[in-house]
Amino acid sequence: MLLELEDVRVAYGRIEALHGISIGIDQGEVVALIGANGAGKTTTMRAISGLLNLTGGRIRFNGEDISKLRADLRVVRGLCQSPEGRGIFPGMTVAENLDMGAYTRRDRQGVADDLKRVYGLFPRLEERSKQSAGTLSGGEQQMCAIGRALMARPKVLLLDEPSMGLAPMLIQQIFNIITEISQQGTTILVVEQNAQQALSRAHRAYVLETGRIVKEGTGAELLVDPAVKEAYLGVA
Repeated sequence: MLLELEDVRVAYGRIEALHGISIGIDQGEVVALIGANGAGKTTTMRAISGLLNLTGGRIRFNGEDISKLRADLRVVRGLCQSPEGRGIFPGMTVAENLDMGAYTRRDRQGVADDLKRVYGLFPRLEERSKQSAGTLSGGEQQMCAIGRALMARPKVLLLDEPSMGLAPMLIQQIFNIITEISQQGTTILVVEQNAQQALSRAHRAYVLETGRIVKEGTGAELLVDPAVKEAYLGVA
């Protein structure tokens, strides 16, 4: 496994939010983590990226135990996140936001090549490269956040609710681009409430409920699972 969580536990004070979850992601996969609000999806992503300390279990990445590794060093190793709520720098231009994604890198030609790649995936960002990121639409800000994460040249791209707050047409566009990023060779873990889109794109998926993994399988299997359809797809 490229990324593996083993019996991971996270608590906020005395309240345990993750009750020993175990998930794995192989090289080249798109893996989805779906669940309702409060299930622990964002907590899982923050634990993986190093923003929350574990109270139990461990996280292994590329064969290394990174459970106690600082967040910035996880980025250097290739774990990069597009966070919930986008987290762009609103007072900086689009180009400056993208440049921030490459702050750990010193390979100028590689950075230039990746900027071309990002502009190829998101032509709108190139059109708006000198515009303040805070003036972009919601969809454009999401593109900027994903593009910024890609500028770190991740081995695993962590996407936390990429469709949040977007119109249906933009959601489709964002997920089409996620598929394209995967086809270019980037491994992806996506956390989503839009189970239909996430499961349709995922090789494998996990269902998280109140801090526990309750189901796992291929995206196709979970799309037709009666319990998943009723709880997350609006189909009884």
